[in-house]
Amino acid sequence: MRLRYIGSGPYCYSNSLRMMLGEEAPPPSAIEVLTGMPFGAQLDKNDLIFFDPHGLDPLIAIDETVELMGWRAERSGGGTAEEAVARLRRANPSSPALVGPVEMGLFRHQPNMNGPIAADHYAVVLRVEEDTVLMHDPQGFPYATMPVDEFIASWRTDTIGYPAESFTMWMNFERIRHLDVHTMLRESIPRAIRLLGSTPSPTEVVNRLIEIVGADLDQGYRDHLTHFAVRVSARRLADAAHWLGEIGYGRASEIADLQARLVGGLQYPLVVGDDAGAVKLLHRLSPTYEQLQEALTAGR
Repeated sequence: MRLRYIGSGPYCYSNSLRMMLGEEAPPPSAIEVLTGMPFGAQLDKNDLIFFDPHGLDPLIAIDETVELMGWRAERSGGGTAEEAVARLRRANPSSPALVGPVEMGLFRHQPNMNGPIAADHYAVVLRVEEDTVLMHDPQGFPYATMPVDEFIASWRTDTIGYPAESFTMWMNFERIRHLDVHTMLRESIPRAIRLLGSTPSPTEVVNRLIEIVGADLDQGYRDHLTHFAVRVSARRLADAAHWLGEIGYGRASEIADLQARLVGGLQYPLVVGDDAGAVKLLHRLSPTYEQLQEALTAGR
């Protein structure tokens, strides 16, 4: 019996989807597993690690997750800033818009955000009132407001760390199948297996991180790990462990729980500068991705 983590965390993707779909949707912890985000590790163009699958396009992942949950939605994007504002003005509290990615560093209602930080984010826009955007920002800011021109600037994807079309949004969500959360999760397993088999493999990515941490880890990289990558990954893996257990994948659940504990255990040594301690944990983490793929493939 394990005690589940309940608390804060950067689940903007899943919290935004839950807001859009309402009480009929699974909880954010299950949505995060359905997106496939817990199943892998990747390095971006700057050699920064993210504990999510290599090659997973977040926009396609939203589309696929909405479909897995039995819904459909209209996605639009691109065009001019004026066209984007016109589309956004269609949003209202009874038909809001899921918007993203946006550049979090330009979400200036969040303290200390004064310029691009190459961090993507998602939010739910309730309406545009004259020259002001009203939104629920799942980072912890309900009914946040921003001037339209500043919102548009944040909605451009020039500084985001993966290819994405500017001004992307989803509206008009409609339920087309009624599924329980366990059925949704079982139907998502083949995608999780495929994501764990990506190239380069998660094991290769973690081995590269061992080299990076074992060398002279610069403060920017350390901040990326301790402010974002470690804590979101530990939570994703803990949620994966819970939901895999719920659908009868006992061995896979145990492996995901071990991964969650190993990744979560990185936080203290990385903050205090015990890089040798972090490397020991990463050596234990490295082989677990193949083990998880094998367990999911075996259906246990």
